[in-house]
Amino acid sequence: MKIAICGSMYFAKEMLEAQNILKELNHQTTVPSDTVDCLENPSLNESWEHCSSEGGIDKYHFDIIEKSDAIVVLNYPKNNIEGYIGGATLMEIAIARHFNKKIFILHDLPEIDKLSYVFEVKLALPIMLGGDVKKINQHI
Repeated sequence: MKIAICGSMYFAKEMLEAQNILKELNHQTTVPSDTVDCLENPSLNESWEHCSSEGGIDKYHFDIIEKSDAIVVLNYPKNNIEGYIGGATLMEIAIARHFNKKIFILHDLPEIDKLSYVFEVKLALPIMLGGDVKKINQHI
């Protein structure tokens, strides 16, 4: 299966780890194009110049999502929110939903008082992985 890995770029290290696990399970995977750059320089994920360069890093990843069979959202704790999903990742979920891709989410979603758009994430009908990316194979 072709899987696009999504999530906050604060989780760049975890994205590369998930990519390796999914490759071992014989999946083709893609991480955001700037994953290694953000791992080496975490401040890039808040840089307008960086994120808007080359036609927009987000647009490039949206194209990857369209060509994939599924996305997996890595939603680790961030900003004192368990299962954090940021605005950019919400957009990736929406793109996947629009193109009828399978949507996998690694950890449980936060409560609505912690993340105001958790209802919209739930409307995308994600498959929850209970913290284990290997569980993707149970749903293909």
